[in-house]
Parts: sequence; C-alpha cells; structure tokens
Amino acid sequence: MVREQYTTTTPGTSLERPKNEYIYKIGIYGWRKRCLYLFVLLLLIVLVVNFSLTIWILKVMWFSPTGMGHLRVTKEGLRLEGESEFLFPLYAKEIHSRVDSSLLLQSTHNVTVNARNSNGEVTGRLNVGPKMVEFHGQQFQINSKDGKPLFTVDENEVVIGTDKLRVTGPEGALFEHSVETPLVKAEAFKQLRLESPTRSLSMDAPRGINIKAQAGNIEALSQMDIKLHSSDGVLLLDAETVRLPKLPEGTRGGSGISQGLYEICVCPDGKLYLSVAGVGSTCQEYSRVCQ
Repeated sequence: MVREQYTTTTPGTSLERPKNEYIYKIGIYGWRKRCLYLFVLLLLIVLVVNFSLTIWILKVMWFSPTGMGHLRVTKEGLRLEGESEFLFPLYAKEIHSRVDSSLLLQSTHNVTVNARNSNGEVTGRLNVGPKMVEFHGQQFQINSKDGKPLFTVDENEVVIGTDKLRVTGPEGALFEHSVETPLVKAEAFKQLRLESPTRSLSMDAPRGINIKAQAGNIEALSQMDIKLHSSDGVLLLDAETVRLPKLPEGTRGGSGISQGLYEICVCPDGKLYLSVAGVGSTCQEYSRVCQ
C-alpha cells in the first residue's frame, strides 16, 4: 500500500512536493503473505470437513424437524417407534404403548422397576428375573377393571377379594396352619375331600358345622378314633335308618363277667346310652339313665 499525502494551498502560493524518501509502503509481502494464504486455505478445508461430517451425522441419526430416528417429539411427550435399547437408567413419569399394540420390556438378565420417594430412597421394587418374580414393598395389590381389590398381600395377612377361590391342582390345596372360611365346596360332579395325612383334622364353629352332600355319601375315615362333640347342645342323627353294622357281639363268660363290650341303647326321647353287654339285652337294667 502507498500512503498519499495531500496539501492544500491558497491561490498564488507555490509549495514544493515532498521527496520520495518520506513515502512509506504498508502491507504483507514475501513468506508472510504465503503463510497467511496457507492458513486461510487450511481453515476453509476444516470448515468443509466439519460441514460434511455434520451432514453425515444428521443423515445417519435420522434427524428431522420432529425428532431423531424413531424418536418423535410431540405435544404429549416423546414417542418412540420400533425396538429401542437403553444402556443407562431411564427416568420417566409415564410409559405406555400405542392403542393397537402391547408394551414389551425385555432384558437378557432381569427387568427391575424401582419407586423412590423425595429423598431418593427406594420404597418399592419389582424384579422380573429368569427364574423368579420378586416384589419388595409394604403392600402388593391386584385390582380388577372397576378398581375392586382382587389380591392383597402385606406383612400381616393375605386377602383374596374374589367371590370364588378355585384350586385346579390335582393334589388340591395344602395349608400348614389353620384356615378360616365360611364355605368349602367342590366343583360340580367332583368329590370334596378334607385330609390330614399325619395329624388330626379339627373343624370348629361357634354356631355349628353343616356338612351336606346333595348327590352322594359322606364318609369319615380315621386311623384311630372319630369324636363328635357338642359343648352345649345335642348330637342329632336325623335319618330314616341308623345302622352300625360292624358292632361285635359279646358272650357272657363262665364267671358272669362281660368281655369289656357294651350295648348301645336309646331312650324314648332319642338319647343314647351304653349298657354292659350280655347274652341278652341289658338296656332295661340301665334304663334309669333316661329318667
């Protein structure tokens, strides 16, 4: 660059033009100029490469004005189409599938769902593993479509809210402790069997026990004794015929002492009592019990 100097004069005045030794040239010349051009060229190449990589990333990741790939941003939130894999924890307020499809959560090990409080502590956990489904929490509850509790479990009890509990296993239901229920009923055309293989079977009710078989017999089998006891009331056998077919018959010995056998006698009011067995009936001898 050449710096030019201008001098204003008034008419009739003459000034001498300055000599060339007072004029300086300003600019970049030589190797500095070549380095500058080279730097500008490298910067342009970097810009072109960055722009090309940006276009390639946008194309590979399927970026669009509405989202990225199968991920769409809508007014209701994020919508994800197809299968997706999450390598880190996912935090969401609500996750639901489309109306015409189901929601599938799949993992090679297990699927864990945690619920935390405001302090970050885990208050509930559902762990679905390859061999077991575990739930950790204060209460586990299953509700019907209308909100009716069907199954509830807590530290104190297990509540089944359905009208009927059906056990379809061939071995029935096994209870290690007592069971409290107003009704025990078998399926239609099936037998009902209450069994205790090694211990005793006890049925208690403050207002009575009703055993009914509308189309069949009622059998009570025991290895030892069967006791029917009523603490306050009578034992009523209401039937057309009451049979005791296997009662042994005793004979009076030579000394006149029975063989430890007894005869069952009936009072006019239906009361039963025992009398010592003999060759003949001895009910008259002990009929004073009926008085």
